[in-house]
Amino acid sequence: MFDRVFVNAVGADGQSLNLTVRDGRLVTLGKERPETGSAEVIDLQGHLVLPGFVDGHIHLDKSFVGDRWRPHRVAATLRERLADEKAALASAAPIAARADALIRQVASFGTMAMRSHVDVDATTGLTHLHAVMEAREKWRGIMDVELVAFPQAGVVSCPGTAEVLDAAAREGADVVGGIDPSTLDGDAEGQLDIVFGIAQKRGVKIDIHLHEPGEQGIEQLHRIAVRTQAAGLQGRVAVSHAYALGDVGPDSVARIADALAAAGVSIMTNAPGDRAFPPILQLRAAGVRVFSGNDNIQDAWWPYGNGDMLQRAMLLGYRSGFYTDEALLVALDMATEAGAAVIGKRDYGLKPGNEASFLIFKAPNAAATVAAAPAERVIVRRGQFWGDTARMSFEPTQAASGPRG
Repeated sequence: MFDRVFVNAVGADGQSLNLTVRDGRLVTLGKERPETGSAEVIDLQGHLVLPGFVDGHIHLDKSFVGDRWRPHRVAATLRERLADEKAALASAAPIAARADALIRQVASFGTMAMRSHVDVDATTGLTHLHAVMEAREKWRGIMDVELVAFPQAGVVSCPGTAEVLDAAAREGADVVGGIDPSTLDGDAEGQLDIVFGIAQKRGVKIDIHLHEPGEQGIEQLHRIAVRTQAAGLQGRVAVSHAYALGDVGPDSVARIADALAAAGVSIMTNAPGDRAFPPILQLRAAGVRVFSGNDNIQDAWWPYGNGDMLQRAMLLGYRSGFYTDEALLVALDMATEAGAAVIGKRDYGLKPGNEASFLIFKAPNAAATVAAAPAERVIVRRGQFWGDTARMSFEPTQAASGPRG
């Protein structure tokens, strides 16, 4: 009937939870202990069970994880930062090796899916994309990696990039990106024509980096929402960062939130340390999906980060003033269910019929886990312990028998 039964756990609400698994999939979840028959029984001793993490915004090609430490260099302008980054990456370990190292690290924290932005432009071509695709292939079946063709240097202002974006979508990028249509490209309509045109032509999704401030950024969001509805791309467009939503007052947020919700445009925020960011609860109350990601991790843009999405959820809650259990669960949702919905991860979450992949923590409930962000955790993939479980033992003691990263 079942291959394995996990008993004596607690769910996100702190209530008793028992899980049954057959052929790597969840069969039942409930408070009552099921009949186990001949199944292997794992006593979780009152530990918390949560779904695996989803990183909705990461840059696998930029990170120096897996390479030597590089002190951060100050840049006065965006173009100066881009030049410094290119120089640093030119002397770094190969992209595929660094991407592999970062995937390995985030997998060890319990991330099971991610959306990675990968630089493509007229000078780099598809070099970064092909390298990250190579790393992705090594982790197939362990980490779901959705790839965004990201025009870091601009679209209109970097001649030839539009053709490279189209080629990237043709060769396997799942999402086409954009960046600051007005302040970087100086041609909002021109950039959006290209990005939305490729999305419709190639059947891919859209994720636009938007750092533009104040009312200018709000105007850009309106453009994106209108185009999304006109193109029939509801639910397939995201805007990353959207700092402008943190610059304006509640009334302006309310108006644009209604437009974003109607168009099905999602918002990603990583709660950056030195910038206003979107008001998460107000957007969610209006029906906007808000998800999270680590963004840059130890690269030329900033030295911070280790890839742990639980730590990111804690930082989101901390910076947002999330104190109640209900609010802390919002931060967790942004690092799990919301991100999974945006990237379209199938069979995800603690529901019957889904893949039996989840995390185990020593914590009374999910809110407490977000608040403390404990490092200790155990990963279960398709019903099998994965990686190093020696730090947290259960009865009977189980060896790590799943695939190792």
